Amino acid sequence: MSEHNEHAQHIVSPGVYLVILFALLLGTALTVWASYVDLGFWNPIIALAIATTKAVLVVLFFMHVWYSTKLTKLTIFSGIFMFLVLISMTLTDYISRAWGSW
Repeated sequence: MSEHNEHAQHIVSPGVYLVILFALLLGTALTVWASYVDLGFWNPIIALAIATTKAVLVVLFFMHVWYSTKLTKLTIFSGIFMFLVLISMTLTDYISRAWGSW
């Protein structure tokens, strides 16, 4: 009898991994460059944007989410959404405090 495999594995070519590797190395170089340039208010925003882009690349390709089912993508999206809700609630509390009025 032959075994029936319902979950087919997606084979990723080494070329895709090389492109992602070079993108991550470019992101690292951009991070180092941004750390030496004084951009004023924009320094943390640019650093977080670069870090978020690199994290998305790692999650999508090295964790194979790009090739996963819709349920896996929904699970990851709901986790990120919940994280953003908690951060926004924390920042709302932080911003709404009357600092120095006591």
